[in-house]
Amino acid sequence: MFKDCLENVRKKKPLIHNITNYVTVNDVANALLAIGASPIMADEGEEVEEITSICDGLNINIGTLNKHTIEAMKIAGKKASELHHALLLDPVGAGASSLRSATAASLMDEIAFDVVRGNVSELKALALGATSTQGVDASEADVVTQDNLNEMVHFTMNYAKKTNKIIAITGAIDLVADSEHCFIIYNGRKEMSRITGTGCMLSGIMTAFLAANSDNKLEAAAAAICTMGLAGEIGYRYLTEGEGNASYRNHIIDALYHMDGKTLEEGARYEWR
Repeated sequence: MFKDCLENVRKKKPLIHNITNYVTVNDVANALLAIGASPIMADEGEEVEEITSICDGLNINIGTLNKHTIEAMKIAGKKASELHHALLLDPVGAGASSLRSATAASLMDEIAFDVVRGNVSELKALALGATSTQGVDASEADVVTQDNLNEMVHFTMNYAKKTNKIIAITGAIDLVADSEHCFIIYNGRKEMSRITGTGCMLSGIMTAFLAANSDNKLEAAAAAICTMGLAGEIGYRYLTEGEGNASYRNHIIDALYHMDGKTLEEGARYEWR
């Protein structure tokens, strides 16, 4: 079933508006191009409404906030919501500062996001008011494992029900849930966490999957995570002696570029509850 989600992205070539952090903006653009979508980046308040109007989806990432981009996010988000575009929030570093937490909560209150995607510490910060986020990374105490899997599935589905949004928690084990069902995904490699931007790339890719598969957004979100995780596995196999995380980033993007439906179907590893 994930095969169709990927093929729809390549066929429909959705244009994705990204208001994302300046640390990884180039990687997000290249990942979107690799998967078959088109990126556009705009965060000036005077143009974001116009830009997002011509797009198919909006990816909002709060990784490098300032008062001007916060306002731009709200303007673009409300316009995209009005036009029923695919909408994703990546609450980078929620819990690390009061500004990030308050901004993410405000955006969720004011904008009808389809998906909120982050690590477990970020999502706990929003859901529970926890503050265990370490910079923009999840706390070591906040890891989804086989031991706490049932508890975390329950948390994710409950938060999805409370917010009326799909909740995607990414990490060693990924969870993607609405109020009734949850995908548990095992793709990816731990070395992906050594690259700044894999989560940001995933958020851009996921927005493209949502835009191209608007009739089944839960499956689209899960397919995006499997695609990115599998690209991490394939890219790692191509590392040669002397190469490190910079080369690994490029191999991941190359793996996205060459990903096809058959490879995804054969390589996706997940449970459905």
